[in-house]
Amino acid sequence: MIIMSVLPVSGQVTLSVDTVRTMALEHSYKLRQDRNSIAKSDLDIDIARRQRLPMLDASAMALITKDMEIMEGTTLQMRGMYTAGLNLSLPIYAGGQLSAGLKLAKIGREVARLNSMKTRAEVISDADNSYYTLLAIREKERMLQAYMRQIQAIYDQVSLSVKNGMALQDDLLRVEARMSDIKYQMQKVSTGASLCSMALCNAVGLPLNTEIVLADSALTAEAPANLDYDISRRPETGLLRQQVAASEQQVKMKKAGYLPTVAIAGGISWFGNIRMKGTTMLPDGTPYQYTQKFDDYMPLAMLSVSIPVCHWGTEVKKVRQAKIELENSRLALEENTRLMDIEARQAVCNLIDGHTLVETSLTGLRQSEKSLESMRARFKAGFATLTDVLDAEAQWSQARANHIEALAQQKINHT
Repeated sequence: MIIMSVLPVSGQVTLSVDTVRTMALEHSYKLRQDRNSIAKSDLDIDIARRQRLPMLDASAMALITKDMEIMEGTTLQMRGMYTAGLNLSLPIYAGGQLSAGLKLAKIGREVARLNSMKTRAEVISDADNSYYTLLAIREKERMLQAYMRQIQAIYDQVSLSVKNGMALQDDLLRVEARMSDIKYQMQKVSTGASLCSMALCNAVGLPLNTEIVLADSALTAEAPANLDYDISRRPETGLLRQQVAASEQQVKMKKAGYLPTVAIAGGISWFGNIRMKGTTMLPDGTPYQYTQKFDDYMPLAMLSVSIPVCHWGTEVKKVRQAKIELENSRLALEENTRLMDIEARQAVCNLIDGHTLVETSLTGLRQSEKSLESMRARFKAGFATLTDVLDAEAQWSQARANHIEALAQQKINHT
C-alpha cells in the first residue's frame, strides 16, 4: 500500500494470459536485440560470400617536389606529377579459409536464431509466472477478506455474549488478537500484490502505476499435459551443436595457416606531367637545351603464390589448440545433454507432483470447509468452544491458501 500510494494510477488495463504473452514478446528488449543479431548475421553471410568475388580498387596521387638532378646537365621536374590506377584482385585458393569463413557465418546465423527461440521461451515463462503469481495473490486477498468477515461475525457474537454476561472478556480479546493477525496478513498480501502488479507491468511494457485487471477471476486446475519430451528440439541443444560445428570450422581455419594461397591480380596505371630538362651537344659542338614530357600508362597482370615454409611450428600448434577446443565443445554437448535430460525429467516430475498437490489441497480444503461448518453449528448449539471455532477458521484459511498456491504452481509448471 505504501508503494502504490506514491504512484498515481495512470489507467486501467485488462489483461489475459495470452495478451500478457503477446505484449511481453513485443516489449522484450532482449528479443529485440536478438532480432538485431539475426540481421547482423545475415550481413555477415553476405560479406563472407562477397569475399570470393573480384575486388576492384582505384587510386590517385599528386606530387609536388623540387627538381632533381639525375645526371650532370639533366634535371627531372616532378612539380604537379600525378598517377592514377585501377587494380583488380581475385583470390583463387586460400587454404580453405574462404569456405570455412562462409560456414562460420552461416553457423552464426543459426546461433542467432536459436538464441532468439531461447529468449522467446524465457519471456513467455516469465510473463506466465508474473500473471499467475498476481492472480494467486489477489485470490489470497479475497480469501483473507472472507476470513476477516467470518471472524468479524464471531467478534460481534462474542461481544454480544460479553454484554449479556454469557462470555468472558478474555474470549473477546482472543478474537481481537485473531483479527489483528488477519489484518497483518492482509497488509503483507496487499504489498505483495502491488509489487506483483508492477512486475507484470514491467514485463509487458506498461507504466508501473497502471491498474491491472486480470481477465481470469480465479485460478482453475490445469488439464493433464502430454508428458512426452524431446530435448533435441530445445534451443540449448541446437546451440551446443552449433558450437561443435563452429569448432570444426575453426580447425579448418587454423589448418589454412600452413597451406599455400593463390591469387591473381591485374590493373592499369596512368602517370603524367613528368618533365625532363637538360642540355646536350649537337654534332657540331653547339650546346642544345631540351625538354621532354612523359605521359603514359602501364598495364599489369600478376599471379601470386604464397607457400609457408618455416614458422617454427606455430601454425601446427594453433591447429592443436583448435582441436582441443573442438573436443571441449563435444564434451560440453555430451555433458549438457545429460543435464538437460535430467532437467526435463524433473519438469515431468513437477507436473505430476503439481497435479497431485492440487488434488490433495482440494481434498484438504473440502474437509476443512465441512469441519468449519460443523464447528460453527456446534458452537451455536453450545457444544464447541470459541477456541475450536477459531482453530477451524484458521485451518480453513490455511487450506484455502494451500489450494491457491498449488493451482498457481501447477500453471507455472505447465508453462
